[in-house]
Amino acid sequence: MQQKVDEIIEHLSNSHQQLARVLEAKRHVAVRMAQIVHDIPDQHPELDGFDGLVDSAQVVSKSVVSYLNSLADLQETIADNLSHIMKELAGQEEE
Repeated sequence: MQQKVDEIIEHLSNSHQQLARVLEAKRHVAVRMAQIVHDIPDQHPELDGFDGLVDSAQVVSKSVVSYLNSLADLQETIADNLSHIMKELAGQEEE
């Protein structure tokens, strides 16, 4: 019975560690979003007419594309690392 209680406590401890990691990540996101909101001007920005609006839209589009490319690269890297890990685990199971 004590072994079952110890296992439950261990699982709860692991769950709390993972929850703490998620909350820490969300805290970083909230801080970053607050910084972004702080940087937004309080008054209407001067876009210098239609040409300025188009230029600003292009800058935003380029930033979004760059961000998505970075996420894609990260996903590829994680997939590569995970494939190496899975091969290692499969090799250990065979032994």
